[in-house]
Amino acid sequence: MLERIQKENDIKDLLPEELDGLAEEIREFLIEKISKSGGHLASNLGVVELTIAMHLIFELPKDKIIWDVGHQSYTHKLLTGRKDGFDDLRKYGGMSGFPKRKESACDAFDTGHSSTSISAGLGYVQARDLKGEDYSVISVIGDGSLTGGMAYEALNNASALETNFIIVLNDNNMSISENVGGMSRYLAGLRTADIYTGLKKGITEALHQIPVVGDSMIRKIRKTKSSIKQLVVPGMFFEDMGITYLGPVPGHHIPLLCQAFREARRVDGPVLLHVITEKGKGYEPAEKHPDKFHGIGPFQIETGEPEAPKKKDSCTDVFGKVLCDEAKNRPEVAAITAAMADGTGLSRFRKLYPDRFFDVGIAEAHGVTFAAGLAAGGIHPVFAVYSSFLQRAYDQLIHDVALQNLPVVLAVDRAGLVGSDGETHQGIFDLSYLSSIPNMTVMSPKHKWELADMLRFALDYQGPVALRYPRGEAYDGYQEFRAPIEYGKSEMLYRESGIAILCVGHMFEPAVQVRELLKSRGYPCTLVNVRFVKPIDEAMVAGLCQDHTLIVTIEENVQTGGFGEHVMEYICGKDRNVRILPIALPDDYVEHGSIAALRRETGLDVETMAGRIMRVYDEL
Repeated sequence: MLERIQKENDIKDLLPEELDGLAEEIREFLIEKISKSGGHLASNLGVVELTIAMHLIFELPKDKIIWDVGHQSYTHKLLTGRKDGFDDLRKYGGMSGFPKRKESACDAFDTGHSSTSISAGLGYVQARDLKGEDYSVISVIGDGSLTGGMAYEALNNASALETNFIIVLNDNNMSISENVGGMSRYLAGLRTADIYTGLKKGITEALHQIPVVGDSMIRKIRKTKSSIKQLVVPGMFFEDMGITYLGPVPGHHIPLLCQAFREARRVDGPVLLHVITEKGKGYEPAEKHPDKFHGIGPFQIETGEPEAPKKKDSCTDVFGKVLCDEAKNRPEVAAITAAMADGTGLSRFRKLYPDRFFDVGIAEAHGVTFAAGLAAGGIHPVFAVYSSFLQRAYDQLIHDVALQNLPVVLAVDRAGLVGSDGETHQGIFDLSYLSSIPNMTVMSPKHKWELADMLRFALDYQGPVALRYPRGEAYDGYQEFRAPIEYGKSEMLYRESGIAILCVGHMFEPAVQVRELLKSRGYPCTLVNVRFVKPIDEAMVAGLCQDHTLIVTIEENVQTGGFGEHVMEYICGKDRNVRILPIALPDDYVEHGSIAALRRETGLDVETMAGRIMRVYDEL
């Protein structure tokens, strides 16, 4: 049946009795492909029937489906004719793992971060009405994303609508980790509200049968604040806001889902369709461990085990272990995550120190200000967060943490290129936005031992510190180079003359290889481990200007606002007769692909960097 779907809306040619078989085929296809390429498996397995129902009821690309986060869009891609693209899923030049407008007209909005779909959908609705057009807008948002404040801002605005807007709440009781907070408890109550659901469904179906006046009566009833409704389902948060609530609907029952979408399409105003799904459905390992199979590399289908077992500790592992060790003797240390305890290495801390562990949900802005409040109250908080997600809290970093010079440690994970998740997840802006903030100290370690030392330093420091480290295995070479951490001081590894390379953090390993290549071709080369991106080691830079004619900076960050520009500004301000060559990522968004492929494409591979350095030096 999957072979019969070559483009959008082909699914409408299938017979109703074929749809369950299609869902089974889709699951088998996704498991097979993702076992080879890696990707987001559990979230996609959970929305197969939901996606089928939307594609049956709505007309694409005329109607607009907006996926929150977007990592659950694989079935949508299959049903819009992109089956062949799964052979190159998340590879450089291949199909993205997220919705992409440039990839298909059926992808209404580019997504990658959570809690955005209702805002984007509301924008589409208002644009539709302003232009006098006629199409449906469907925003699909997970219950985990409802922990993000932006979703509530959008719901508040949407409640004033008088035209149709469909919000699908995909409720699987999970984000990446299990959900926390009041909204999670509230939705758990709604899942058991069968009395109200059955009553409402029966009355609505009966009224629809009344000619002429039936639909009008339904609209009037919806506008009534029914005391019975308040008794049966206490709170009714959504309807009290003016948003019609439908559900809960079984999320793996295609006929009921289709019926619910038809009902939702009739509403003259915002309507929230609450759908109950199971993350990882149809694949037992993913059903048992949905967090493990949220984002996974290649794995063995029979067992669910990774194809390539991890050999070395990752930077995340090192961070988590050292933080737990330090917390033994530092009762003031607390840890914060934004629904990413496993991903940021805080799972062990949560078990050992549950009273000092805080999961704020998918709410990075709140997490930063919450950390500021903890710090103001005498606690030393560590907020572990992915680089690309910390972007969402820039104002809070400035206004609530740095302005008050509070001792908050930002453990900035997944910094630099992260690979297959693409533009929305590359951590390539953090050096720029963090180093622009007064009072902020920005550090980046060259290897696993320096990461440990820097974390201890950050916990001693009485001001805001951002500790930046990459995804993947922690570099364990050059263990002998481990000078004590001194505030604002870099580390000189090799001192020569002529060319000086200043490398930032995890670019140390390729910088060592660049130096070796230059030395093999007769070019003298100094190598400096920067350590502190802010403040820069001005004394070190000034000293290098005395006996070097070319200073090279290497960083895995965009060039604008990065370390290289700060060095350039300092040297130019001193009127030094030295050439500066900043090697950084282009000021652009970097698509998905392996780290090696992306570095070659952006000029951060060893051969390209060495070639640029030799050409510039030869021209001096």
